[in-house]
Amino acid sequence: MGSATSDPTTSPTPATTEARATTEASGRTPLTHAAETGLKIVVVGGFGVGKTTLVRSVSEIRPLNTEEVMTQAGVGVDDTGSVTTKTTTTVAFDFGRISLNDRMVLYLFGAPGQERFWFLWDRLFSGTLGAVVLVDTRRMDDSWYAIDRLEHHRTPFVVAVNRFDDDTARHSLDEIRLALALPDHVPLIDCDARVRTSGKHVLVTLVDHLYQLALAQESPS
Repeated sequence: MGSATSDPTTSPTPATTEARATTEASGRTPLTHAAETGLKIVVVGGFGVGKTTLVRSVSEIRPLNTEEVMTQAGVGVDDTGSVTTKTTTTVAFDFGRISLNDRMVLYLFGAPGQERFWFLWDRLFSGTLGAVVLVDTRRMDDSWYAIDRLEHHRTPFVVAVNRFDDDTARHSLDEIRLALALPDHVPLIDCDARVRTSGKHVLVTLVDHLYQLALAQESPS
């Protein structure tokens, strides 16, 4: 019997096979060759509101986290408020990536929530196309600084209410909009930062919002 020969145009090369094996072993999703639009998105909000969780749940690659264990040095400095069980905190930023479709990729940067790290925010906002403000209704005052800085930078944003299991108040979106003095044109939605589909819905809402703003700027006044 004659030996079978492989077609070099269809057979994987050793380098391709090795790269594929490395990708599968690490659990990472390679960026598609069709990707042509990369958007920088920042996730901001108060301490312990779920920014790291959101980036981690939606990222298609292993996210970069800069979480460190909270120590006694933070006592009296960090306001843990309703998150007394939290043992780690982001000290720089989180980074993840998600492809919304074959051509559009979002690069996600989760900002640190503690006040002593807020000086990093302005640098994170550089080159940002849009932002997500995560809100914990038990500590809505923590959202004011994020909204103020985004408005200062004229960065479009959406507000996502991360519903926690122990939140007994269950304020409606209309009540939250009123409390945050959000204009009607700013999207306000519910989410569960732990659930990938919910987090992706938040990001799609932001992209749709950016698209509508771009159309409004292009249309004649």
